Amino acid sequence: MGKVIAKNVVKRKHGYLYYVDGAGNVCEAKMARGGKKKKKKAVKKKVVKKKPVKKKKVVKKKVAKKKKPVKKKKKR
Repeated sequence: MGKVIAKNVVKRKHGYLYYVDGAGNVCEAKMARGGKKKKKKAVKKKVVKKKPVKKKKVVKKKVAKKKKPVKKKKKR
């Protein structure tokens, strides 16, 4: 591990990484954060009032009348 040469020279910001580059300059880089992507907030659906359903008219089917049986004439 290296030796601390000077303290409190650089004001540090939260979320940044500080390092000394090859030329000896102190540099800062924003720290990368991993993790899951945030979900979108659920949008509330508008409540729609239900319209009353129109009742269909009941159509009665016509019933066919039964035919009377035809009597056959007897031959004499």
